Amino acid sequence: MKRLRTKGARIASVTLLLAGLIGGVAVARHQDAKQTAAESAAATEQLLAEREVQHAAARAVREKAETVAAEKAQGVAKVAAADARSLDKAHKKAVREKKEAARRAAEEAKGPVPFAGKIPASCDEFSGHRQVGCALMLSSGFKIAQFPCLNKLWQKESGWNYKAENRSSGAYGIPQALPGTKMASTGADWKTNPATQIKWGLGYIKGRYNTPCEAWAHSEAKGFY
Repeated sequence: MKRLRTKGARIASVTLLLAGLIGGVAVARHQDAKQTAAESAAATEQLLAEREVQHAAARAVREKAETVAAEKAQGVAKVAAADARSLDKAHKKAVREKKEAARRAAEEAKGPVPFAGKIPASCDEFSGHRQVGCALMLSSGFKIAQFPCLNKLWQKESGWNYKAENRSSGAYGIPQALPGTKMASTGADWKTNPATQIKWGLGYIKGRYNTPCEAWAHSEAKGFY
């Protein structure tokens, strides 16, 4: 009986030992599984975080590219709008110039602007632009005795032709104003109105030479006045 009890105790001890070993192994395996799961979760979380960073960087690059593209498009649009305005201004200017040129050409085609002033009896012996020149000379305060000098001066300069033009110098009209645009100070119709040209010429003579005869004397001596 004693041997049987001792043997049974040994078997029980061995059984307990085996049970403990098996339990320890199970616990170790459970702990390893928990650690592996935790490590896997941490790795997954890190991967997700890295992907989020990558996505954020990609979004930032895309947004920057879109901003740059929008700014470039806006700049191109501004340049295009400015070019369009410049072209429109140039077109309008060209149209105005063309209309003005057509108007001047039409005026010139009509001939000289007729003289609307009075012709004194002392100028009746002259005709055409000379008669107008005589009348305007008298109204400018010069004596009739000055007209022969004025007649010779402008006969030499232009032949009393209101369209006379010196292409080499640019002098124009009856008094051969240089340049012809100077006569615009007397009237915008200086190209087609002999009276406007004569008035300007008489003012020029009075301011520079005092009288037509003095201007004629200078022209005779120097070749110009």
